[in-house]
Amino acid sequence: MRFAFPCKIVRDEEEKMATGREAYNVTFPDVYGANTSGWSWEEALEMAEDCLAVALDMYVEGHEDLPAPSPLAEGQVLISLPPIAAASLAVYSAMRKQGITKAEMAEQLNLSEDAVGKLLDPRYRTHMSQIEKALEAVGRSLIIEDRAAPYLPAHPERSAAESKDPVTPPAKTP
Repeated sequence: MRFAFPCKIVRDEEEKMATGREAYNVTFPDVYGANTSGWSWEEALEMAEDCLAVALDMYVEGHEDLPAPSPLAEGQVLISLPPIAAASLAVYSAMRKQGITKAEMAEQLNLSEDAVGKLLDPRYRTHMSQIEKALEAVGRSLIIEDRAAPYLPAHPERSAAESKDPVTPPAKTP
């Protein structure tokens, strides 16, 4: 599963009228309870990643299945979790599908249940080697993919011409 979710970032006109300050609201349509805001477009983007990790952790704490991300729609921004957080959630998701409890995982990994709880928390910085062992225990592995980052506009009014991927060189002509 890919741990990148679309969100909608919209200017908060009421806040602008009430305080004169620029503000943006962030909502994730696929993740219940994932709502945040920022005083600037850039801050809203930063807050979105943390908000997503916290909201997905609530699914873990509630022993619920993780939501699947929908395709990116026009006007949405794709927010990815950091690799450690995504890997932790991959372990959790595999455990849920296989019916493995924290106690059983703790026994397999020779860890305490508290340590397994931290391993499954997307906000906790578990060492990657520990996550790899946990993934192996549930018959999964991690694939790291390098690709161009999704377009994150510096400002919502940025023109389409400015949104071109500056890293990808133009195709060579014969």
